[in-house]
Amino acid sequence: MNVRLALPLLVLLLAACSRPPAERHDSQLVFGTLVDVTLYGVDDATAQQAFRQLREDFKLMHFMWHPWKPGPLGRTNELLALQAPFSANPSILPLIEKSLPLTQASDHLYNPAIGKLLDLWGFHSDEPPKGPPPDPQAIAALVAANPRLEDIEIKGVVMRGTNPAVKLDFGAMAKGLAIDRGIEALKTLGVRHGVINAGGDLKVIGRHGERPWRVGIRHPRGEGVLAVLDVNDGEAVFTSGDYERNFVWEGKRYHHILDPRTGYPAEGTRSVTVIHPDAATADAAATALFVAGPKLWPKIARQMGIAEVLLVDARGEIHLTPAMQARARFAREPGTVHLVDPAQKSQR
Repeated sequence: MNVRLALPLLVLLLAACSRPPAERHDSQLVFGTLVDVTLYGVDDATAQQAFRQLREDFKLMHFMWHPWKPGPLGRTNELLALQAPFSANPSILPLIEKSLPLTQASDHLYNPAIGKLLDLWGFHSDEPPKGPPPDPQAIAALVAANPRLEDIEIKGVVMRGTNPAVKLDFGAMAKGLAIDRGIEALKTLGVRHGVINAGGDLKVIGRHGERPWRVGIRHPRGEGVLAVLDVNDGEAVFTSGDYERNFVWEGKRYHHILDPRTGYPAEGTRSVTVIHPDAATADAAATALFVAGPKLWPKIARQMGIAEVLLVDARGEIHLTPAMQARARFAREPGTVHLVDPAQKSQR
């Protein structure tokens, strides 16, 4: 045997065996953002099958749940406005059923019935509005109408609207639900390690080799990464911020996260990041806590069952829970930090 040939061959075989499994990536533009899927430790055939299925599934959900383009949700809104009974679309009813306990737990700060307010502000468009803000009287009229999910009567598969101000827009939860469904699809295909990342909102399964999946929390004022998190198997991380869809009018920023109580963009918060096993819950909670603001967020977090929260207020100060403090590694000294435990009711 030629030892000089055999030894290099053995070294090469050992090196090949020691190489970490390859990452495989796929991206698509859907839900108004870039959705990136990363799989770890899967063969190419499984990866391509997973990518094809997710592309099809996300494209269908995007169509079914789109808040202003023609589709099942648009047709549902037309029928709700008639205030007569109709057969619920099977793609829309689960959104309502999933949202109802979330909106109630959030004291209606997550409110998917305020689509007409979003219309009024011009956020039902592929391009953000340029201003000016809507007429204050028009805003006040919609707020006074108090549209809520409870204004929809549901008996079996029959629905009826009882408030003409209701227009459904699940933009603060649908992306999370889509990611939950996508993760379940990956598991069904035998994928054990991966992440679905929709514009920074994500859910993971498994690990990235020898370590957890690692993600950065965006600084709400465009200053790179605020903090880094290791994300464990089955966890979702979602952020709501005032920097995504907004316009500036006469020196004031107007963003798309509206406060249902006032009809205006929520004030007092720049961004909120939450961690939760259920991506749909994390999505809705990030919005609700953003609207709640620095004073009210602990109460809403407690009611929604959210233990890991990082909020940046309008002054740039950090508010976070003990569970989040134990995990977040700040890129640089964060300045003023308020440690708040939502479980302690007496602190607010």
